[in-house]
Amino acid sequence: MEATDSTRAFVKDVKRVVIKVGTAVVTRADGRLALGRLGALCEQIHELNYQGYEVILVTSGAVGVGRQRLRYRKLINSSFADLQKPQVELDGKACAAVGQNGLMALYDTLFSQLDVTSAQLLVTDNDFRDPAFRKQLNETVKSLLSLKVVPIFNENDAVSTRKAPYEDSSGIFWDNDSLAALLALELKADLLVLLSDVDGLYSGPPSDPHSELIHTYIKERHEGLITFGDKSRVGRGGMTAKVKAAVYAAYAGIPVVITSGFAVDNILKVLNGKRIGTLFHRDANKWVPQGEVGAREMAVAARESSRRLQALSSHDRCKILLDVADALEANEKLIIAENEADVADAQQAGYEKSLVSRLALKPGKISSLANAIRVLANMEEPVGRVLKRTEYKVRDILKIITAAFRRICVGEDIISLGCSFDHFESRPDALVQIASLAIRSGNGLLLKGGKEARRSNAILHKVITSAIPKSVGERLIGLVTSREEIPELLKLDDVIDLVIPRGSNKLVTQIKTSTKIPVLGHADGICHVYVDKSANRDMAKQIVLDAKTDYPAACNAMETLLVHKDLLQDGILNELIVELQIKGVKIFGGPRASSLLNIPEARSLHHEYSSLACTVEIVDDVNAAIDHIHQHGSAHTDCIVTEDHEVAELFLRQVDSAAVFHNASTRFSDGFRFGLGAEVGISTSRIHARGPVGVEGLLTTRWIARGSGQVVNGDKGIVYTHKDMSLQA
Repeated sequence: MEATDSTRAFVKDVKRVVIKVGTAVVTRADGRLALGRLGALCEQIHELNYQGYEVILVTSGAVGVGRQRLRYRKLINSSFADLQKPQVELDGKACAAVGQNGLMALYDTLFSQLDVTSAQLLVTDNDFRDPAFRKQLNETVKSLLSLKVVPIFNENDAVSTRKAPYEDSSGIFWDNDSLAALLALELKADLLVLLSDVDGLYSGPPSDPHSELIHTYIKERHEGLITFGDKSRVGRGGMTAKVKAAVYAAYAGIPVVITSGFAVDNILKVLNGKRIGTLFHRDANKWVPQGEVGAREMAVAARESSRRLQALSSHDRCKILLDVADALEANEKLIIAENEADVADAQQAGYEKSLVSRLALKPGKISSLANAIRVLANMEEPVGRVLKRTEYKVRDILKIITAAFRRICVGEDIISLGCSFDHFESRPDALVQIASLAIRSGNGLLLKGGKEARRSNAILHKVITSAIPKSVGERLIGLVTSREEIPELLKLDDVIDLVIPRGSNKLVTQIKTSTKIPVLGHADGICHVYVDKSANRDMAKQIVLDAKTDYPAACNAMETLLVHKDLLQDGILNELIVELQIKGVKIFGGPRASSLLNIPEARSLHHEYSSLACTVEIVDDVNAAIDHIHQHGSAHTDCIVTEDHEVAELFLRQVDSAAVFHNASTRFSDGFRFGLGAEVGISTSRIHARGPVGVEGLLTTRWIARGSGQVVNGDKGIVYTHKDMSLQA
């Protein structure tokens, strides 16, 4: 959940503020003091002082400053011979002693320019073990604040009994982040601000473009889900230390904000109630909007609903699908309006045409989806179907039947089964197909769509779930709206049975490495059409044009055209290229084709254009075509155009792809066209489902045994017959 402005209302009661500034903010990358940032910090503290706030500063940076100074001193006092010797690391405590003097001198100079007085207070961990020290500390700080003096705290690393600065993390406090939290409690502050070199706490490393800023930290939701980046480049802590200190202070009653110390006025913005940085507050969990649920609760609810769905008769499950189809058609105008808003936003944001094409629900699409759902509803009942009956001993029958996973997850390139999780890119129609397949197969479902289709997905989800009877529950199908919940979902291997990601190779790989849940899906759709020397000229043109131009953004569209070398001489290759160019297709060549045809060379032979563009390459024969496909393809769908039966059989037998065609467009590789009613995607996996995944791919099996009181008893007197029986009882 992201915080709303109302969650920052606590600032109206703030009087005393502890500000902690870290080494990464105080110093530059070269170790020198960052004078501009320190100046901006002092100006903000001056403004707060003027407004009547009591400000306490906790600063790091002394060791870093001292190290830089001592290195310089050592350099100018060293002979050339000394410099050739191995350099011994400087004593950290000496660095602290030298650096503290210089750091405080700079603060004093900067504050003096602003007519502010500051005071230095150096403390050690052992000091806080003495009750008399803590009492005196409070009295001294109270006196300084009454005189409008800014107390500046730092750990006295020079005389601390720690082994060395940055190495020992034991004790009452272990770095200046925890010192700041301790002082905030000890001095009864109303707010703690931890300044960092990033804007706040992110869901992953800030350098990762998929990481999102967390505006409000909710321990119950975020603990254990956040992936931290590197620790501080110069200090002891980094974000891990800040979060630990922030949680400690917040749950003791002191609100904490982590924000950037690089901005010139972030502290002032925090105290003005602006929504910046990451807020830690012990009441944060109460700010979750009513009805908003966490990932585990969604998954458990989908599982429970799926059990109620499976308890229904086949007729009742089919009626739900028919009601969904009717609801889609009844709400078509509303769905199209929301989809058009998504498309307009995507175009304004400058998204690629291929993405916008996938996003748009074209005329007739809602009707087509509704009809596909009706076809699915009228198919043979898939759940509980007997696959095999075996007599395992006389009069005792064992049978295998189909069964739902119960939890599936599908998402912005993810799906799960049983409760499954599906991640389905920016294609709103995918939501409809996946949801209908989940209902038909008796599965619960969690969906995560692309942000570009936010409005479309929301209205489609609302329309579909409104058609689910209360006896089953609309939470049978959950829509995940926050990317922050994905890491938690991927950890729910006890609740989610299958994840189906649909998207880039990078996304699928990330998901596979991030979960113990089985993953089903495909990454790239690099489909080939190979035109053999014996191909019918007109047929080849029709198939190639259809495979590329019928729907270029589809995963089953042709991305590479392979042509037998003999077709270069008789002109068929040139005709194919001209026909493609007339349709607006941009042509790139493989190494051989680009050289012979003088066309731009493709940047990679393993490339999915998803647009009106393709790669053309010349090969010696069918064996070379097969080798090319295995080396550069994605095992999705590949086609041969030939009149030579033996060549066709060789191609069909040896190309190791999920779908392999002879004299037919790759665009036929589709669940609806295969008679599956709908599909959750096309799997290139070699375990479980492969190719277009319909209802069958969302089912598993169960073993049912019928006996009459038999026991094993060491197999004494038992004769196993293992006789195959008729599927009918």
